[in-house]
Amino acid sequence: MNPTHAEQRQFPVLDDCLQLGGITLPRLAERVGRTPFYAYEREHIQTRIELLRNTLPPALHVHYAIKANPMPALVQMMGLLVDGFDVASGGELKTALDAGMPPSRISFAGPGKSNAELRSAIAAGVLLHLESEEEMERAARIGDLLGLTPRVAVRVNPEFELKYAGMKMGGGARQFGVDAERVPAMLRKLGALGLDFQGFHLFCGAQNLSATAICEAQRLCLHLALRLADNAPAPLRVLNIGGGFGVPYFPGERALDLSAVASGLHELMQTLDAASPQTRLVLELGRYLVAEAGVYVCRVLERKLSHGQVFVITDGGMHHHLAASGNFGQVIRKNYPVAIGNRMQAGPREVASVVGPLCTPLDTLADSLELARAEPGDYVVVFQSGAYGLTASPIAFLGHPPPLEVLV
Repeated sequence: MNPTHAEQRQFPVLDDCLQLGGITLPRLAERVGRTPFYAYEREHIQTRIELLRNTLPPALHVHYAIKANPMPALVQMMGLLVDGFDVASGGELKTALDAGMPPSRISFAGPGKSNAELRSAIAAGVLLHLESEEEMERAARIGDLLGLTPRVAVRVNPEFELKYAGMKMGGGARQFGVDAERVPAMLRKLGALGLDFQGFHLFCGAQNLSATAICEAQRLCLHLALRLADNAPAPLRVLNIGGGFGVPYFPGERALDLSAVASGLHELMQTLDAASPQTRLVLELGRYLVAEAGVYVCRVLERKLSHGQVFVITDGGMHHHLAASGNFGQVIRKNYPVAIGNRMQAGPREVASVVGPLCTPLDTLADSLELARAEPGDYVVVFQSGAYGLTASPIAFLGHPPPLEVLV
C-alpha cells in the first residue's frame, strides 16, 4: 500500500486541507481559477538547495537540468539559486537565456542536435556537449561560418554504468556520448579543428537512491576523465559528472543518504585538486531539486461503483501526468503517493481507484489505494510531481485542455 496522509511530510495540513506556499488547497484552486493544475512550492526548492550547499563541498558547482521542469517562472527562480543550467534542446536554451543565466554557465547536451540548434548555441556562447564525431565536425563548420570558436566538451559513454539506476545512461551501446575508447582519437581531431576544448561530460544514470552506487560511479568518472585528459588539446577546465540523485516515490523506498554522497565527493575534490587544480567539478541535478516540491491537483467529477470496486473519476489523468499513470519508465505499475487534498486527516476511508476522463484503461492515477472517501468537488493530489510531469506527458491526447502551472 502507498504512503497515506499520515506519512506525507512535504507540506503542512491546516483544517484538514493540504497547504502549499502557506495557502490551503481549496483557496489555491480558486486562485488558480480551474483544475487540473500543477503547483510548485518555492520554499521547498530553496530548502533543498540550501541543504546541498551546506552538505556538499563548497567548490562543487551545482547545475539545474531544465528538462526536469522547464516552467519559466521556476527556471527564473532557479537562476538565483544554482551555479548554472544544463539544457537539451533549442527551446530549453531559449528558456535558460531568457532567465538571465550567463551563457558561460549554460551547457547543451543531447544526441541529434540540429544545425539550427548548433548555430544558436554557438552564437550564444554556451558550452556544447558533443555527442559524436559527426556533431563535432558540424560544430566546427558552423563556427567557421559564424566567425566564432565553439566552446565544447566531449560527452563520454563510459564502459561502466550506474548500478541500481532507474534509467541507465551509460555503459554498453548507447545513443548518448562517444564510446570511451574512441575519445582519444576524437580529441586529437578536435584540436586540429581549432575548437575550444573545455572538458568532459559523463552521465551514467538517473533516479538512484543508492549512495554507494553513486559514489562508485562518480569515482570511476573522475579517474576516466583524468586518463582521457592526457589526450586533450587543452587543460581540463570542466568536468560534469551528471547527477542521478533519486527521490523516493514508492513504498519501501528510502531517501538518498546525502551525507554519504557528500563524503565521497569531498574525497573526489581532494583527488581532483591534486591532479588537475584548474578543473571545475559540476554536478547536474534536476529531479532531486524539484520533484518533491510539486503536486498535481485534479477535481473529483463523480464516484462510480463497478463489481464492488470504487472508481473516483477526475478531470485530470495520464494526458497531464504520464509518470503517475505508470506509463513513463515503470515496468510494473506502482502508485505514486496520492491523497484527497481537502480531506487529509478526518472522515471515513476506503479503497478506491482514481481514474481520469480518457477512454483508455491506462488512464489511472491510483489503483486500489486506501484514501479518504472522496465526493464530487473534492481535490485529488498526486505528490512527487515537480519533475517530469506536464512536459513529459501526451498533453494533446483526446483534445482535453492542458493543466495550468503555478509557483507558490
